[in-house]
Amino acid sequence: MSELVSTSPTILVTGATDGIGYATARRFVDEGATVYLHAPDQDSGEEAMTRLVKDGAEPLRLNLVVADFTRLDEVAALADALAATLPTLDVLVNNAAVAAPEGRTYTRDGHELTFQVNYLAPYLLTTKLVPRLANAGGRVVNVSSLRHTGGNINWKDPAGDQYWPLAAYAQSKLALTMYTRSLAEAGGDSFVALSVHPGLFQTRLLRMYGRVGRPAEEAAPIMTTLGSRTCPVVDGGYYDGLNLTKAAALVENPRARSRLEKLSAHLVASALS
Repeated sequence: MSELVSTSPTILVTGATDGIGYATARRFVDEGATVYLHAPDQDSGEEAMTRLVKDGAEPLRLNLVVADFTRLDEVAALADALAATLPTLDVLVNNAAVAAPEGRTYTRDGHELTFQVNYLAPYLLTTKLVPRLANAGGRVVNVSSLRHTGGNINWKDPAGDQYWPLAAYAQSKLALTMYTRSLAEAGGDSFVALSVHPGLFQTRLLRMYGRVGRPAEEAAPIMTTLGSRTCPVVDGGYYDGLNLTKAAALVENPRARSRLEKLSAHLVASALS
């Protein structure tokens, strides 16, 4: 590895094969970072890597990592492999997400698909990588959604007895935003965590909900700015674009966040046992 690459910031972007994740990974590379590009499978990852190089990205700054977020054992294995390889991690962008399917769908781990991919997987990945983030004085940027403000947590059954796709999606993003605040408080001065609603951009997820937005490339400056330690942010804050914004009431509720932490730890442990 060249000295240039070895001294550059190390960044992991999940869900980086298309949309906001791809655009964010590309901009980080263009800014001189070494990027670990996460893909759900080898084929989509290699295709994204090829496109990035064709678009002018420096190959030495790109690394492909693969994990299917519908399988928490793969998420755990990814985190363990990265922790064994990287002494520090400067930025973790938890971008990977799915739109809630029309009908309630369960993963092999027994969890509702949207809740696992959008929340439990990044919860597990981040928790395992906290020591590497702390070593770097790094940042966690969790991609939330404005829809989290309309969400609620079904404590007894995160899948919900009455499944509704938009409610499932809102719940998953609410949980991620609540976790972000808890993560920031637990991290103290060792690293920074924030959540962001980037805006409406042209992504597969947005198209599945029948919406249109701006080109995904326009989201990249928001993501890389918030990921830069030179950008002053409120630790644990929720951002709409680059603007600090009031989060949902449950995000401000310590008891609810503690309850979510216990539920999350239990669900993850049960899946990995």
